[in-house]
Amino acid sequence: MGGMIKALGAAIFYARFARPFSRLGFKRRVGDAGLQADFSGQRWLVTGATGGIGRAIALGAAARGATVLAFARDARKLAALESEARGPGKVVPVAVDLSLMHDIRRAAAQVAGEGAIDVLVHNVGVMCHEFARTAEGVEQGLATNLLGHWVLDGALREGGALTAGSAIISMSSGGMYGAALDLAVLEAADAGTHDGFLAYAQHKRAQVALTHYWNRQGPGAPRAWVMHPGWVDTDGVRTALPGFRKLFRALLRNAGEGADTALWLAATRPATGEGIWLDRHRDDEHAFGFTRQGAADEALVAWLEQRALGAAGRRG
Repeated sequence: MGGMIKALGAAIFYARFARPFSRLGFKRRVGDAGLQADFSGQRWLVTGATGGIGRAIALGAAARGATVLAFARDARKLAALESEARGPGKVVPVAVDLSLMHDIRRAAAQVAGEGAIDVLVHNVGVMCHEFARTAEGVEQGLATNLLGHWVLDGALREGGALTAGSAIISMSSGGMYGAALDLAVLEAADAGTHDGFLAYAQHKRAQVALTHYWNRQGPGAPRAWVMHPGWVDTDGVRTALPGFRKLFRALLRNAGEGADTALWLAATRPATGEGIWLDRHRDDEHAFGFTRQGAADEALVAWLEQRALGAAGRRG
């Protein structure tokens, strides 16, 4: 019975969002509109920069003049990204394990000591169907998708790299539309209670809540936006959602279409507020009434602070 309910819910979800989230939605809202932006002199930091949407953002920003600090784990892929960058800007590879808080803090301190960050893109994300903990005792998905974002942001602020002139762009997912923020689901206790799909949706909903929290930090704080890329044909989708990809492959966007709104937000910096951005438009962050009943932003922040402290105590 539970399987039938889940299948019915998935069918309703896909039917509702197939058109706006697919390449058809991008063509309708953005079409052939280009992006005339000049990021010359800007210093960007993009996490998960060596693949898919993150790679497209890094190359797009560099092509428009930015110096892009590319945060990723694979040194070989970082070197390839650096050599592929074209235009007046450049890519600077920074090898870091974005699932380990101590390594994130190390890398953040390094780049903060070299100057301010004009644009921070929290792009890295992974859907973990298998339960595993990092060396710091944090479930792998939570560490990568959410806790690492919180720690990176905090370390950059502490180091003076994020200022009132900085922009923070978080890459959420349309999957968050099916989730009300539930702190108890952010991290499972063990493999028996772990559901990678549900946890990922929660992490992506939490990114929306964090963005609202960041935008309430006063006039001296950076401004933040949260977006989702639509349904994009990335390596992550191929490995984590093969059934979904098989069903919708002809309608999936390419990485450039998924990256477009991040570059546009960095260039235009529209008024902040509630909602989530897709295809250069701000949409309602709630498509279903039940998702409005989730945990408060402040409760999420308190939870993340405690989890980050716990990770620091478990290093190695």
